[in-house]
Amino acid sequence: MNLFIENHTNQSLNDKHKKIISDVVRFALELEDIHSEPEIGVHIVDNEEIKNLNKKFRSIDKDTDVLSFPMIEFDEQPKDVLIKKNILLGDIVISLPKVCEQAKEYGHTIEREIGFLTAHGILHLLGYDHISSEDEKIMFDKQEFILAKVGLIR
Repeated sequence: MNLFIENHTNQSLNDKHKKIISDVVRFALELEDIHSEPEIGVHIVDNEEIKNLNKKFRSIDKDTDVLSFPMIEFDEQPKDVLIKKNILLGDIVISLPKVCEQAKEYGHTIEREIGFLTAHGILHLLGYDHISSEDEKIMFDKQEFILAKVGLIR
C-alpha cells in the first residue's frame, strides 16, 4: 500500500500513532484480500477544517470525527479491480481534537480512538456503510476484528 499520513494540526502526531494508522489500514486491506498497492491518504485535521469539509461535501454544518472520500464506486466496479490495479483508493480525514475528546468520553486510549476512526474510514473506502442495521453490524464487527488484530481491544 502507498499510505500518506499528513498532520494539518499544530498538535503532534507521534510515531506510535502513525504506526497504528498504518497497521489498521494494512490489516483492513489484507482482510479484504487486497494485495495490490492502492494509494490512501490519511489527513489529521482540527475541528474547524473537518467542519468545513463536512459542510462542503455533506451539507452538514458541524464538526465530526472522521470523513471518508472514496475514489471508487463499488456498485460500478467489483472489488477485484483493486486486486489487479494500483489505484487511488481515497482519503480519510480524522479530527485530532475529536480523537482526544472521544477517547476521554469513552474511557479508552487515544491510540484506540485513532485506530477505531482509521478502521471506520478505511472500511468506508472499501465500500462498507452503516445505513441499514444489517450493514452497520457487518461494518462494526469488521472494525472490532481489525482493532483486536492490531492489539487495540477495549
